[in-house]
Amino acid sequence: MDAEFVLKNASIIEGTGIAPYKGHIHVVGGEIKAVIKEDSKVPKEKIEIIDLKGQTVMPGLIDAHCHISFDEPVSNDELFFHRREGLASIIAGTNALKVLQSGVTSFFDADSLYSVGVDLRDAIESGIIPGPRMAVGGNALITSAGGTAGRLIPDEGKRGYGAVVTSRDEIVLEIRRQIKMGVDWIKIHVTGMVPRQEYEGELQAWSRDELKLACDTAHELGIPVVGHCRGGPSLKDAMIAGMDMILHGTYMDEEGLELMLEKNVPLVPTFTFQANLIDYAEEMNASKDYKTIFEKEIEDNIEIFRKAFDAGVPFICGSESGFSVTPYGDWHYKELEVFVDKLKMTPLEAITCATKNAAMAMRKEDTLGLISPGYKADLLVIDGDPSKDVSILGNKELIKYVILDGKEVDLTPAPERIKDPAGWRISSYSGKILKKNKT
Repeated sequence: MDAEFVLKNASIIEGTGIAPYKGHIHVVGGEIKAVIKEDSKVPKEKIEIIDLKGQTVMPGLIDAHCHISFDEPVSNDELFFHRREGLASIIAGTNALKVLQSGVTSFFDADSLYSVGVDLRDAIESGIIPGPRMAVGGNALITSAGGTAGRLIPDEGKRGYGAVVTSRDEIVLEIRRQIKMGVDWIKIHVTGMVPRQEYEGELQAWSRDELKLACDTAHELGIPVVGHCRGGPSLKDAMIAGMDMILHGTYMDEEGLELMLEKNVPLVPTFTFQANLIDYAEEMNASKDYKTIFEKEIEDNIEIFRKAFDAGVPFICGSESGFSVTPYGDWHYKELEVFVDKLKMTPLEAITCATKNAAMAMRKEDTLGLISPGYKADLLVIDGDPSKDVSILGNKELIKYVILDGKEVDLTPAPERIKDPAGWRISSYSGKILKKNKT
């Protein structure tokens, strides 16, 4: 595609929720110059014209919960003890291309192994390697009782994606360090899982005062804070402390909902991980206990989430891609499907959650997520109508163009990995001995 071109005869889904309409999109220098409905106004001289013959053009998908540095581990043991920084960076670059080719033109990498997220974002922005736009967090701030790995979390220091903070001074120091390194967000694991847990949701691992200190420290330096919250009290304290976005948000109560509305804080439920584990539990040999827990988590929160959506809480799509349950490039559309099936959104409402609303996670609501003059030409062209069936967004054969910053993305699949590097996956020293009785 040239620096200036027109996508002609398209069915346009602009991202605001209005029905598709026929029109033409004029792109100049990476931005949308005009959205045209009359043929007579289509520029014709010295401009490349691409006739889409009724195919759908929509904003590129924005995945607001993606872990690009993890490389699809099967367990926390593998994630925490089998990853090397340099190799994680190289592999993350190849995985970022998979994400882009699936129609995701931007994503939020909430937390990262080492400093991979920041470095990958900078490499992509510099044109060193191809990939989507990125907004990034650093290491998630956790306490020794936080995170989702139980006893694998150390009492101090760093492990995997987490930085354990043990005092108010360490909270301030770690936030300032990450901002110095160039993060776009600070992520806090407000809740975590512990052994022998006997209640729904997760344990709240931070006090309200600690959360407020963290938010105040980040905000003083111009950086927003996102919280992993699974539990009603944790969400309320996160809101009171000043958090800017919530991941998961399950077991929200009425008071938490009112606070989210008052502060206009977006919610990224991220049900894709749970939905995939439920749907493919047998194929993956997943724990039956996990399947039961996740089924209950979705069902328990449908009513309050639908109420939140109807009341005006901005919902955002995130896939949690990066685990064995959610491989890169395959499931970025799935959250839209869950929103339609479980929360009873219309397909157009779900698309808005993955485009216009999701631009909030990128901190670029004025330039991303819409087909509108002045917005970036980050576009997805698909042979079909996702306003009727969002699942077609997961069919790569139907993706005809992915356009990032006005440039066509090469959709030629990258070569398959021959094998994983030595020590990259969980290793075992033997199988199990099956003792046989003597006859």
